[in-house]
Amino acid sequence: MTVLRNGLNSRRRFSRVWRAVTDYREFGQWFRVKLDGPFVAGQVSRGQITYPGYEHIKWEAVVQKIEPEKLFSFTWHPFAVDPKIDYAKETPTLVEFRLEKTAKGTLLLLTESGFDKIPSDRRLEAFRRNDGGWTVQMKNIENYVGQGS
Repeated sequence: MTVLRNGLNSRRRFSRVWRAVTDYREFGQWFRVKLDGPFVAGQVSRGQITYPGYEHIKWEAVVQKIEPEKLFSFTWHPFAVDPKIDYAKETPTLVEFRLEKTAKGTLLLLTESGFDKIPSDRRLEAFRRNDGGWTVQMKNIENYVGQGS
């Protein structure tokens, strides 16, 4: 229970999928977050979640790596929804988007690791919520890039 994995095969061009994942405006469209600015490796990305029911949640992630058309990764605190809890005391999880070219288009692989370092009293809930959340988000990416935007 320490790693989440999800994948998406898209017939869209490789560069199109990469842009949807790494351009902060496009990421915000499918993820439903209004980000303050572009993703920059080594810097904090901040914004406001716009997903219905979660509008009260601030987005904060530290961009780890941007390897053009290969890897985009960030760390964050999964299912950090209770404003009374200081999640900064916890070790964040690592989210990685990896792209691979295929004969039919693009394979987008998502991995989130590090759940074993989350405090035991919220580990299972964070894992379950993010597992379900990433399933929805991968469908959102697929629909978003499929619109031909």
